[in-house]
Amino acid sequence: MPVVKVYDQQKRESGEVTLASDIFEVEVRPEILNFVVRAQMAAKRAGTHSTKTRAFVSGGGAKPWKQKGTGRARSGSNRSPIWRGGAVVFGPSPRDYSLKVNSKVRALALRMALSSRLASEGLLVVNVIDLPEAKTKHFARVADALGLAKALIVVPEDNTDLMRSARNIPGLSTTTPQRLSVTEILRHRQLVLLEATVNTLHARFARKGA
Repeated sequence: MPVVKVYDQQKRESGEVTLASDIFEVEVRPEILNFVVRAQMAAKRAGTHSTKTRAFVSGGGAKPWKQKGTGRARSGSNRSPIWRGGAVVFGPSPRDYSLKVNSKVRALALRMALSSRLASEGLLVVNVIDLPEAKTKHFARVADALGLAKALIVVPEDNTDLMRSARNIPGLSTTTPQRLSVTEILRHRQLVLLEATVNTLHARFARKGA
């Protein structure tokens, strides 16, 4: 099992923590990560784009003019796509872009993403981040001390002050162990885990389906 150092918010060593090898030492397979990321990005698409076909454009009914004798091209309906205000041919229609991902594959991809951050030395465990009040300037000092540039910080569910303090700093994002996703991890070069969230992550993966 990998053992990593634990730091305080001034980046002074304060101890060690043991990480589960079946979560943080998994062989990374890019094709699985790519599939899960595509599925997560596709699920965010609204899919509400729509155009009107001939069935939904107003008009039509009577033939605009008789077939012969006018000197103009024959026409059967003013709903034709070549007419101004006519229908659209092969236009987009509402659809669901989501891809089906089995829960085991989704859990495996999350393990791979966590393992990739540990392997690339982009994982930092901090014992606690204690701010005097929920203000961006206080968290900015902590981020500078920890050397955070483009980082994802995983905090406990009830630490709303920390989330509010970090949300206005460019490049930094916060999430909780339950909302942690593969896309978020791979989007950030650094992954910061509070020591309290390590056990939460272990418990999450211990459950069937993670």
